[in-house]
Amino acid sequence: MPERDQPERDQAADVRTMAADLPAHGEGAVSVSGWIHRRRRLKAVDFLILRDRTGLIQIVVGDDHQRAVLADLPEESVVRVDGTAVRHEAAPGGIEITEPTITVLSAVSEPVAVELWRPHLDLQLATLLDHADVTLRHPARRAVFTLSAAALAGYRAALTRQGFTEISTPKIVANATESGANVFGIDYFGAEAFLAQSPQFYKQTMVGVFERVFEVGHVFRAEPHDTVRHLAEYTSLDAEMGFIADHRDVMAVATDVVHGMLAAVAAQPESVTAAAVTMPMAPPTFPSIHFSDALGLVGAPPDEPDLAPDHERALGEWGRSEHGSDFVFVYGYPMRKRPFYTHPQPDDPRWSNSFDLLFRGLELVTGGQRLSRHEDYVRAIEARGERPEDYASYLAPFRHGMPPHGGFAFGLERFVARLVGLDNVREATLFPRDLHRLTP
Repeated sequence: MPERDQPERDQAADVRTMAADLPAHGEGAVSVSGWIHRRRRLKAVDFLILRDRTGLIQIVVGDDHQRAVLADLPEESVVRVDGTAVRHEAAPGGIEITEPTITVLSAVSEPVAVELWRPHLDLQLATLLDHADVTLRHPARRAVFTLSAAALAGYRAALTRQGFTEISTPKIVANATESGANVFGIDYFGAEAFLAQSPQFYKQTMVGVFERVFEVGHVFRAEPHDTVRHLAEYTSLDAEMGFIADHRDVMAVATDVVHGMLAAVAAQPESVTAAAVTMPMAPPTFPSIHFSDALGLVGAPPDEPDLAPDHERALGEWGRSEHGSDFVFVYGYPMRKRPFYTHPQPDDPRWSNSFDLLFRGLELVTGGQRLSRHEDYVRAIEARGERPEDYASYLAPFRHGMPPHGGFAFGLERFVARLVGLDNVREATLFPRDLHRLTP
């Protein structure tokens, strides 16, 4: 049977227009949808500010019936508005909507705990996180995670451009990767298993397959830290590469990745503004300093095994004032503070071919050159008083030939928190997990 004739539809009014597209849409019939961001009631008209994922829309409501509909709708109710777009310089984007018809798509059944129309959320951290389902809707909060997504896209693009292959590795593992005291144990069908601390073993194995690999994945640390910089679960950005000369090759790739992430962030100017981001100083080559020299620079004893937070901040100031860089590489950390798979400095085995990258005075990236020969791993494990057979799975790839390689890893949330200038890494985490928080 032939299809029945369909009635004519006003496509201009039927197709949803986003806030950011209203200036290009121009005047005429229009349909918009979103959340009621704010209502202002005057004597003769109401002003409705609608919010969608791209911005705000001003709507003038003069009809008594439509004003009555609006009066019954709390902020954050979801509506569709059909009306006429007209130019108005004072409105967002220079366009406002008049003669509206409001259709309720989803009304609020319980008042929201915060006023999202305010420019800033002046809330305690606990309130901000407890009500994340609503507070994440605030334009400034949403901008943080828009920039996080951009940074992640920049990370992927930078490594893909350099011939890296993205991989996904297991997050349930049979052995602790780095420290058995800091893992979450689980019951795996009656057997003991753990949530992965890092993809270290797997990404090294995959160097033997692809030569260059990277991963974006959650990792889990059962460390009893209750600080502004630690989480029990975070998004780890890992990369590993073969056929390197030493750790400097890895540092060069890490530098390129950071530049790629910053470029992707800068390409989101509205979110940069909404999140009040001051873009960091990032010269083409980041300044670098050996660990032993760094200790002298910050006035620390020469036998210190690691950098304290105060030392990192001092080095950050040095990088900014002396080199015009918010990023500083510190390399050559003591071998005793690095994992057993770290390659020692050839001319002085007290030090390692490893590095940290500091971002505005805070450790962001850790990486370096790894051991690549099976016999070197056996010696390193035995020197720790452990048995190589307990590392059979880890050592297997090195029995079959592995190139000189190295890599790095860092937390996406820590990068974003430092970029935006947030006081606590939890503010850069959608739903943080720490010592005290398992919901929402």
